[in-house]
Amino acid sequence: MADRAAGGLSTPKDVLSYAQAQGVKMLDLRFVDMPGIWQHFSVPMSEVDEGSLTKGFGFDGSSIRGFQTIDESDMLVVPDLGTAFLDPATAVPTLCIICNIKDPLSGQWYARDPRYVARKAEEYLKSTGIADTSFWGPELEFFVFDDIRYGQGINNGFYFIDSVEGSWNTGREEMPNLGYKPRSKEGYFPVAPTDTMQDLRTEMVLALEGVGIRVEAHHHEVATGGQNEIDMRFGTLVKMADQVLKYKYVLKNVAKANGKTVTFMPKPLFQDNGTGMHVHQSLWKGGTPLFFEEKGYASLSQLALWYIGGILKHAPALLGFCAPTTNSYRRLVPGYEAPVNLAYSQRNRSAAVRIPMYFNEPHAKRLEFRCPDPSGNPYFSFAACLMAGLDGIQNKIDPGKPLDVDIYELSPREARRVKQVPGSLPEALDALEGDHQFLLKGDVFTKDLIMTWLDYKRTKEVDPIRLRPHPYEFHLYYDI
Repeated sequence: MADRAAGGLSTPKDVLSYAQAQGVKMLDLRFVDMPGIWQHFSVPMSEVDEGSLTKGFGFDGSSIRGFQTIDESDMLVVPDLGTAFLDPATAVPTLCIICNIKDPLSGQWYARDPRYVARKAEEYLKSTGIADTSFWGPELEFFVFDDIRYGQGINNGFYFIDSVEGSWNTGREEMPNLGYKPRSKEGYFPVAPTDTMQDLRTEMVLALEGVGIRVEAHHHEVATGGQNEIDMRFGTLVKMADQVLKYKYVLKNVAKANGKTVTFMPKPLFQDNGTGMHVHQSLWKGGTPLFFEEKGYASLSQLALWYIGGILKHAPALLGFCAPTTNSYRRLVPGYEAPVNLAYSQRNRSAAVRIPMYFNEPHAKRLEFRCPDPSGNPYFSFAACLMAGLDGIQNKIDPGKPLDVDIYELSPREARRVKQVPGSLPEALDALEGDHQFLLKGDVFTKDLIMTWLDYKRTKEVDPIRLRPHPYEFHLYYDI
């Protein structure tokens, strides 16, 4: 696949010259709404000049979820020129640029713009003097399905998922049915023909590399029905949040071109593993990693342990951003490798925070927060985690003793001593409402943004789910 990563563009003149050289006909301006979905509009290159690339382009902010009211709708998108890449999914040559949001009247960056929150988090880190760089390595899992149907009405509600890999299809008439369908929880690492998606994932990887995303590995994941994972190389906070949205865009479009559909929904299948986004994170200063201490537990420095203390203390509130859908809590249940226990451990994947031990070297030392999932807004998720970790360092929060046992094998008495993640989105939102002062430091998150987020989640997601009959309730109660 042709290289579509523009790379190195820093001035409007660079962008215009690159666009001309590549035969670009359209400029696609992208930004993220509050829930975390890319939005865009396109401008013909004949309407683009150095002035517009500097000053920005107008749009209606009242039509974007979580943004402006209708009486304050005029907003600007200002391109971040260094993010330019050629769109891999359009027939007409199109140059995409990720944008920041600005208020045209005040001239200030928009406080509800999630990307601005992430930018402020990076600046706040530097201002603390603790570190100057944070690195992030999210592991996004996803399902590839062959058919998805769903509907909701006053008198009905249903969904139907199908996959050629689904274990439920071993008896289907496929003329011929050749079997080789991974059993539930047995999808991890089988070769072809059981793994039918090697070529599709490879096509996805090449497309990702074509838009400038470095990929470390790809593989089939645990669940039946087409669960997969493609791992990006780590990067700095804002850049990695950008890449999460680019990653989703590329994978969905490659799947669609192959007659399939990708979802990052945390728990689409009942009684099998859900989809997480384990987030690897570390702090560096002056090119030196700060989480390594050879004689420490799992070779962790005291600073790293305090960072973990902050993550664990604020985890219930963090999940209001990091696992922010009602469906997230279908995944965060005991079993299914779900990290429901607020503890830390080396190698133990049943703990909320795991210390990877593949390579015990300073530059590789990091922690992995396993509770987040890819349904969240990555700008909010990463920024919130950083703020929690920094709060742990600033207040020297003790994470307690590590839990290096199979947590699910503990006695009931022992298990009760281990704190658990919230059991539902309402619980996580309540935790965020009661514990968000650490997010307000440096004006990274604002009170207005947090209250807007809580209101949106409660009125647009929690209440609609709470008020509707669930299909399984008919199984339980219809004959009462």
